[in-house]
Amino acid sequence: MDRYAGAFEEAVDGTRQQERHYQLLSALQSLVKELPSSFQQRLSYTTLSDLALALLDGTVFEIVQGLLEIQHLTEKSLYNQRLRLQNEHRVLRQALRQKHQEAQQACRPHNLPMLEAAQQREQEAMEHRIREEQRAMDQKIILELDRKVADQQSTLEKAGVAGFYVTTNPQLKPELILVHASGPPYTQRQDWGGQGGK
Repeated sequence: MDRYAGAFEEAVDGTRQQERHYQLLSALQSLVKELPSSFQQRLSYTTLSDLALALLDGTVFEIVQGLLEIQHLTEKSLYNQRLRLQNEHRVLRQALRQKHQEAQQACRPHNLPMLEAAQQREQEAMEHRIREEQRAMDQKIILELDRKVADQQSTLEKAGVAGFYVTTNPQLKPELILVHASGPPYTQRQDWGGQGGK
């Protein structure tokens, strides 16, 4: 009798898991409809079904949540670095303006045109340096974000999530969009079968 009860429970669990798979698949299909058509074409039913299967046990939800936390911390750090640089530039500009005003006030009227020309060159040189520093910071930010995307792709590939592999293709991968979109909001939903929200 216990053997039949165990078999019955396994069948019920299998049915529940199949229902959760269909729910996830349906949700992923709805998300795909919101993507541009070029991305929709790249996501076959098989890929979506494999993604839904990967999402069933909650492990992928936890992985995605961890990846998103790392991404948010990285973005916040990079944003703060850029703000610090902008503040440094603001202080430099203020100091140079102050220095120029003081020099003009102390200058004799007949030397003022030469002083103003020299100050203009100094101002232009500083602005050039500021632009270069901002460009270098922006490049650093882009490279760091590209590394984070590659890390995310690698982690999801190693976790066996369908459609993931490391690429340097600048076009955003639709699979990453789907997993990110299906990750955090649904980790709290018990009907999705995710364990990450517990």
